[in-house]
Amino acid sequence: MAAALIEIRNVSKSYHRDTLEIPVLRDISLTIPEGDFIAFMGPSGSGKTTLLNLIAGIDKPNQGRIIVAGTDVTALDETDLARWRARHVGFIFQFYNLIPVLTALENVELPLLLTPLAKRERRDHAETALKIVGLADRMHHYPRQLSGGQEQRVAIARAVVTDPTILVADEPTGDLDKTSAEEVLGLMERLNQELRKTILMVTHDPRAAERARSIRHLEKGELA
Repeated sequence: MAAALIEIRNVSKSYHRDTLEIPVLRDISLTIPEGDFIAFMGPSGSGKTTLLNLIAGIDKPNQGRIIVAGTDVTALDETDLARWRARHVGFIFQFYNLIPVLTALENVELPLLLTPLAKRERRDHAETALKIVGLADRMHHYPRQLSGGQEQRVAIARAVVTDPTILVADEPTGDLDKTSAEEVLGLMERLNQELRKTILMVTHDPRAAERARSIRHLEKGELA
């Protein structure tokens, strides 16, 4: 059994709209082992993306603790949290978020600008990441010259280029056709199996969830 990488302890989250308090997550506790590929499923509004954002340090819970690789991310201030995210979290979104005026290589290199690596080292790392996702022959293309599936693979290369502790993917196939979605899911499987990347994925697609090692369902802010 792999060691626990992520520990979620009695986490609750609510948002306020005027005087109204809207609960989103209720007393969530979950342990995720290193090397897992977990899919979170559930209807819209069940709290899937909120849970992902809390684990990734984008948001903070109202109560409870989230510990990732020994660091209590709920205890970090905003400056330390930003530094922690840059080092430990790779993000994969539904809508790629590539910068249109940059090539694939330059898009992948972006997270490395926050590191002390020299320019040549940054380029080497970015080229390696693009090779991992099968786009070595597209590194000098701009996003408009790529298919949706290729754009998402560039986004995945950007997510892994810093060798993060966890990859978080929010509906990574939601904007792709069936063939491109299968390619992206196959790539994520390889990252998990061959590179031992721990992946947390939110999806509404049962076919996507089937690629994960484990599936957890959220219903009205609670783990089913």
